[in-house]
Amino acid sequence: MTRSALTAPPLRTIHPATGPAIAYRELGEGPAVLLVHGWPTSSLLWRAVMPAIAQRNRVIAIDLPGFGGSGKPTNAKYDFEFFDGAITNLLAELDVAEVAIAGHDIGGPVALHWAMANPARVTGIALLNTLVYPEFSAAVIKFVLTMRVPISRDRATSPEGLADIMRLGVAESFTLPDEVIAAVQEPFGTKADRLALARAATGLGKRGFAEIAAGLPKLQVPVEVIYGAQDRILPDVAVTMSRVKRDLPSTQITVLPDCGHFLQEQQPEQIGETLAAFFAHLD
Repeated sequence: MTRSALTAPPLRTIHPATGPAIAYRELGEGPAVLLVHGWPTSSLLWRAVMPAIAQRNRVIAIDLPGFGGSGKPTNAKYDFEFFDGAITNLLAELDVAEVAIAGHDIGGPVALHWAMANPARVTGIALLNTLVYPEFSAAVIKFVLTMRVPISRDRATSPEGLADIMRLGVAESFTLPDEVIAAVQEPFGTKADRLALARAATGLGKRGFAEIAAGLPKLQVPVEVIYGAQDRILPDVAVTMSRVKRDLPSTQITVLPDCGHFLQEQQPEQIGETLAAFFAHLD
């Protein structure tokens, strides 16, 4: 598979009795692994990571509500409980009782919050270039403020704004293919879609992050961290992951020095192999 390839498992959709439609991709058989993307991406971010994991596991990549092929309600409160419900609905539909979970960007706190609410169901957790704690960096605060002001929000969620953030999210030396940028832009073709995307960026409250920070040292499952060191979106990622290591000394950390925030676009095979090894040792 070339770097620019968009080949991926087919997108499927469930329609829960409550909550929006949930799209997802699935590959492989075995103990279940759930991959949770962040802003403004979707399950497509994991397309070249999934095959390695699928050699030993049933790997499921979700499109969170507000993203990708999932429903994009503009009247929803995109908080931790809302995303918890989406994950629970998807796993129920797929008859998954126990799962390992990986999260990137805002998918990290979403994954952690669900895991802490469902500790008996979780076998392991992986974190990739994410935020974890309620002490937000200046970059995160600026981003949230941007999403709360209509003029700057509309610019940031426009096709041009999404292209800018995707390019910012890889190392300066890496050129992101145009077809990847177009695939990120495609789900947000209407003003309502873009409004939902903006609301999904601001709904995770500090109380939920405080709950994560308090619960992290109490986790009883293995934790794996992989991060790109050239992250211009979360420039404090190394500090965050060092704090995770202090809270959970058994955490294994892999640093990719040449990768940025969207590390799955730069070194998907290495990430896939690292995650595959981690998840394979959980059963």
